[in-house]
Amino acid sequence: MKLNELRDNEGARHRRMRVGRGIGSGKGKTSGRGQKGAKARSGVSVNGFEGGQMPLHMRIPKRGFSNKQFAKDYAEVNLGLIQKAIDAGKIDVANPIDHAVLKAAGLARGGKDGVRLLGKGELTSKVTFNVTGVTAGARSAIEALGGSVALPEPEVAAGKYADKPRGKNAAKAAKA
Repeated sequence: MKLNELRDNEGARHRRMRVGRGIGSGKGKTSGRGQKGAKARSGVSVNGFEGGQMPLHMRIPKRGFSNKQFAKDYAEVNLGLIQKAIDAGKIDVANPIDHAVLKAAGLARGGKDGVRLLGKGELTSKVTFNVTGVTAGARSAIEALGGSVALPEPEVAAGKYADKPRGKNAAKAAKA
């Protein structure tokens, strides 16, 4: 087989149907949309529409809470992958390993809130980590080899109301 003989499998690339191009095509005139009505018109979504009656998804009461907007986005990295990168020479064990080092090695994807270490795989090198989070299993595996994990200090609330007491005893604290 040569490069000029490479071809897709038969039927892998199917040309799209050109609609509205005459009755001989089988998809002419109404282009397979039938006669009139909302589904025949362009730019109309029929999803959930009940002819003007209050739709079901609006009749049912709202319930629950989504934490999505407050959730932290961590790049999760397994110890086994880190060891693989160390063996390949992508990571230098002499320096502490942080988010930037893991990103440069191609291990930490995304993670706008930092890196979290997971315990899957086996670590054989003594390593110092400077990361945002670590599981108990990963921490014990790192410390068993004489390595260490440094986590950042928790941030104290800053901003407009940082110095004002809040909660049940806020009034008492304000008087004192």
